[in-house]
Amino acid sequence: MKHILKILTFLVAITAIWISLLQTAMIPQSYTWLLPLYLIITLGCYGLLMVGVGLMQFPTCPQEAVLLQQDVIEAKEFLKHKGVDVGPD
Repeated sequence: MKHILKILTFLVAITAIWISLLQTAMIPQSYTWLLPLYLIITLGCYGLLMVGVGLMQFPTCPQEAVLLQQDVIEAKEFLKHKGVDVGPD
């Protein structure tokens, strides 16, 4: 619930800033109408950047990979004993 409140607070603040820019005419009105679009594009680029950085820094776990392979072998053997065709080894 706290996260939703943070998001709503952020959206209200951005909306207030946008409306104040429309009212004060500090920025030409033709540019001011595009600010929400720029915000969405900027947030999308930021999100893609964070996903890319997360993928580049994703840790490899060789010990966990070995344990996972052992679990797969164990599961295949269990299913073979139950009469299920698990395909080639």
